Amino acid sequence: MKIFTFTYNQLAFTIILFFAFHSANAQNDTTKFFQRTAADTSTKKLNMDAVYSRPFLTSAKLPIAIGGYLEANSQFQQTDGINEGISFQFRRFTIFMSSTIARRIKFLSEIEFEDGAKEINIEFAALEIEFHPMFNLRGGIIMNPIGAFNQNHDSPLWDFIDRPLSTTTIIPATLSSAGFGLHGKHFWGNWVLGYEAYVTNGFDDRIISNGGNRTSLAAAKSSPERFEENNSGLPMFTGKLALRNRQVGEIGLSYLTGVYNKWKEDGLVLDNKRTASVVAIDFNTSLFNSRLNITAEASKVFVDVPSTYSQQYGTQQYGGFIDITTTLLQKNV
Repeated sequence: MKIFTFTYNQLAFTIILFFAFHSANAQNDTTKFFQRTAADTSTKKLNMDAVYSRPFLTSAKLPIAIGGYLEANSQFQQTDGINEGISFQFRRFTIFMSSTIARRIKFLSEIEFEDGAKEINIEFAALEIEFHPMFNLRGGIIMNPIGAFNQNHDSPLWDFIDRPLSTTTIIPATLSSAGFGLHGKHFWGNWVLGYEAYVTNGFDDRIISNGGNRTSLAAAKSSPERFEENNSGLPMFTGKLALRNRQVGEIGLSYLTGVYNKWKEDGLVLDNKRTASVVAIDFNTSLFNSRLNITAEASKVFVDVPSTYSQQYGTQQYGGFIDITTTLLQKNV
């Protein structure tokens, strides 16, 4: 029997949270304490720049900028004529904080509360040192640059409520790890080339030893030890190249690979080194003065699964998505 699940009557709203404070002097006169950061309207931004293009409030009186958003929706589901009524979902509450410590030293962070604070995650908390536009050092908890959605996932930027399945099951977005690496960009004419390369902690045996009884990078992402210990003792590598033309759009190619199993313990070799790798390609463009937007991503996973595991533990997984959206009416509200 084939079961179809339909989700409709969905009502979503995303609220950008701004923190406004006022200070009063002795005569009770008030002045605005915070001001909104100017929006970057550059047409040469890449997906890798999403970490800088967030809603912030800043003040000359404080060393940090603060911003964030709240996401909630209602949902009505029906399967084979049986419905479960209307539910209200509190999906996530995200807080951004950043600070320019010195002229070439920055700190950026993203803290997310999901499902009514059932999960609290530090998705990004990194220190950056700028040496040259093509050579910048970043270290801490970083967002692995695999695919475009993992880099540019903030809900206010997307028109659909649910995140693409390929980004949550194939690439376990949002995927972040402890480590460090380099990133940079080069501009010429209408073109911009960007790169990122990081070594971080990798996945663990939960890829194949999980409650789902299947190969799952998402199950390994939920490991609570991944920010404090590397299961294999060998770093995972994530790299991405992105090229953008102002008139055409952006294309990116990314690759992630690393040993995931505990192959050695106290100097004793227990197993072969087993790798998990992901390759992804993404593309986005805007047409007709940005009234028609196309975003696409495809990814494939390769996992070295022991021969003793059954066939339901796949050695390869692949998926993708394409979003085509258009603006019918745009007015101030």
